[in-house]
Order: sequence, then structure tokens, then C-alpha cells
Amino acid sequence: MTMQNPARRRPPTIHDVARVAGVSRGTVSRFLNGGHHVSPAAAESVKAAIRRTGYVVNRHARSLITGRSGSVAFLLTEPQERFFEDPNFNVLLRGCTRALAAHDIPLLLMIAGTRAEQQRNLRFIAAGHVDGVLLVSSHTGDPVAQQLTDAGIPVVACGKPVGRDGTSARLSYVAADDRSGARDMVRYLIASGRRRIATVAGPPDTPGGVDRLGGYREILAEAGLPPDEDLIAAGDYSRDSGARAATELLTRRPDLDAVFVASDLMAQGVLAALEAAGRRVPEDVAVAGFDDSPAALAARPELTTIRQPWDRISTEMVRVLLAQLAGEPPSAVVLPTELIRRASA
Repeated sequence: MTMQNPARRRPPTIHDVARVAGVSRGTVSRFLNGGHHVSPAAAESVKAAIRRTGYVVNRHARSLITGRSGSVAFLLTEPQERFFEDPNFNVLLRGCTRALAAHDIPLLLMIAGTRAEQQRNLRFIAAGHVDGVLLVSSHTGDPVAQQLTDAGIPVVACGKPVGRDGTSARLSYVAADDRSGARDMVRYLIASGRRRIATVAGPPDTPGGVDRLGGYREILAEAGLPPDEDLIAAGDYSRDSGARAATELLTRRPDLDAVFVASDLMAQGVLAALEAAGRRVPEDVAVAGFDDSPAALAARPELTTIRQPWDRISTEMVRVLLAQLAGEPPSAVVLPTELIRRASA
């Protein structure tokens, strides 16, 4: 006896989604291609219809029609070990992945810490394998942003460009207000009675390195505290560099009573150096960080810090990139920070 195969069920189409959602096929198409000019109510209806019908986008077919890949790159121009060490990168990656998932767009992680890796990834991107780039941690003089914009590839940087001439006008970016956050923290330390406030700044060729140090200097000047270069050291945002900078500061100014640190991870290193030197935190030395990353809660004591709105940063990066893909011009978004008080200061 021969068993007949049951008829294979026809896969759901965009027409089925439109019928179930009660909207036009064009509305569904616009939703699938970034959601522009789709009302929130219609978007919810389309999402519910996709879940109900089980519709799956045929990305290969769409790519042939639109000339787009339907994917986006998360390009980190830092050594691989930094991705695993610095919790901020993982938080940002997770947020961008979630924001793109709402538009059914996959995210491709690309790490390019060397010039060779950068060139290899740029060739891949320029070949059309991704539609746009979320660029993270680009230093001044790093050619990646310039090369991407010169190639006409939509790109959004995390952080305000530093020292870019022609590129800055053509480069979209989303950043926290680093200078304002630094000002708030130093003002708080002064209000807490601290007067010999040191800082461990970030690299001078990064947005945070420039603006957080600038905010520190401005508030000390406003408070009438004389500038003292012996109270300033720099790190590279790693824990070890924070420990080295704190040891250097204690050698120069053993009477310091506070340290404002340009990242939570470096602040962990500062805490370790202070403990090794027999200094109590916050009784002898107050320590304040920046980021409100998981490193702030893992520190002992837990860090008083400046919160960067990572969820909003990642959401805005995706929104700005999708707007560019829809033909809108480059734009800049600067988001406010928040002072978070904990046990270290």
C-alpha cells in the first residue's frame, strides 16, 4: 500500500500578513524595510500578523529585488581582548541587536583591532554584504569612518567624532553628554567636601578622554581650585591602566582626597591601588567612575558613577542608521547622563 504525502502547506506571504493585519501590502513592505511612514498602531498589527501567520522574510529574494543585504554590521575598531574585557561593548551590542530585531534585521559583529583587520572588513562591507554600519570606539586618526563615508556607506558612530574635518559633517553619531556628566560628578565631589580631587582621564584621542577631562577642569576652575597637573593621569579604559594611574597619582600627590575616573573599569583598578596603599574608600579617598556599567556594581565598594543611557544610545544608533538607509541626511544625537550615588563617594 502506497502512502500519499500530504499536500505541502504553502508558506505564508506578505499578502497573507497584510490580510491578517488589516493593512495594505505597501504598509507591510514599509514595515519590513525599516518601519518608516508606518503608524505605531499599524506596526503592532503587522507584528501580530507576522507572529500569527509564521511569515519569514526571504532575504535572498528581497536582496535581488532591492539590492540590499537586509543586515547591518556592528564594527568595533578595538583589539578583540577589549571586547571581552570592557562590559560597555557587550551592553551596547545587546541593545543594538534588540533594536534591530524589532525590524527583523540581523546584526553582524565585526572586530577590527589592526589595520589589516580593518581593511579586510572594509572590503567585505564595500562589497555590499551589509547595508550599513554601527561604528564603535573609533579613535582620532582612525581611517575607518572616513573610508566608510567616502565609499557612500551609511554609518552611525557611537560617540562624538573628535578632530575630524570633512568627515564630521557627513558622519551621523549618537553620544552621551560626556562633558556635562563630568561636570556633575566633580561638582558633587566638591559639594561633599573634597578639595584635592585627582582624575584618571581616558585616552586623549577619544571623545570621552577629551570631554570628561574638559568637564573636570571647568568645574575646578569655577570652584576656584587652582589647576594642578600632578592630579591628572591618563589610562586606556582598562582596569590595569587605572591601577597604574592611581599609583602614579599617589606618588605625586599622596594627600589627594578624591579621584574622578573616566570609566568604571579603570575605577576598579584605582580601588585596587588604593587598597594596596592602605587608603580607605570613601573615608580617606572618594572614588567616582563613569558609565554605570556592570563594573560599577561589581566594584567594592560599589561605585558612585555617571550613568550613560546605554539602552537609549543603542536604540538611537539603530534609528538614525535606518533613517539614513531610508534616504535621510546624517544627524547627531547627544543624550543626557545621570549621577548615580553609591558607596564609593
